[in-house]
Amino acid sequence: MTEISIPLTIFFVLTTILTLWFFYKSYNSKNTLAGILIWTCIVGVLGYFGFYRVLNTNPPRFIFLLFPGILFVVLHLFTKRGKRYSDKQNLNWLTLLHTIRVPVEIVLYYVYVEGYIPDLMTFEGYNFDVLSGLSAPIIYYAVFVKNWIGRKGLLIWNILCLGLLINILIIAVLCAQTPIQKFAFDQPNIGVTYFPFVWLPAVIVPIVLYSHLASIRLLLKKNKVL
Repeated sequence: MTEISIPLTIFFVLTTILTLWFFYKSYNSKNTLAGILIWTCIVGVLGYFGFYRVLNTNPPRFIFLLFPGILFVVLHLFTKRGKRYSDKQNLNWLTLLHTIRVPVEIVLYYVYVEGYIPDLMTFEGYNFDVLSGLSAPIIYYAVFVKNWIGRKGLLIWNILCLGLLINILIIAVLCAQTPIQKFAFDQPNIGVTYFPFVWLPAVIVPIVLYSHLASIRLLLKKNKVL
């Protein structure tokens, strides 16, 4: 466990639960939810016992924190089963899911204040991901309630917000204590290697990434009408 304040820790746990709830609502698959919960528990146990905080290993254990979920998401969308799964998901909920990026950014800011990540990873640095969360309910209202913007507008928003996600992922990796670290040597990215904050790169980020990629795929389908 870290010395990060208990209220902030509880707030992050609730943010993780909210993320899982949004994703469940996008398809209502209990099997999918069960699989994600199992992965969440595995990562949580490893994080609690300090697996991801061990340095000087080859490959760096930070890789096992971030890349399994991302790799699964990308490969899943290339399989026939994965494509059938994404075709049945609800664009409304996939769009609303991105509102969780606001509490995530609040958590990151206060984790920085407490000395566990660099300011580069917050909205005071080069992390503009909070814009995705703030704009998500506006986009939802404009597309699904008022129909002010259509398929192309939602597609453009997803592509732009995917870019913001990739931006913070690159920053987070380059600030972590690995052989490829380039920034933040005085206050590196160690906060996400502690329980329960391990769920951010291992669970929340893959879900957000999948939501963008699945939405983009749905919106590019010619027979999809909003």
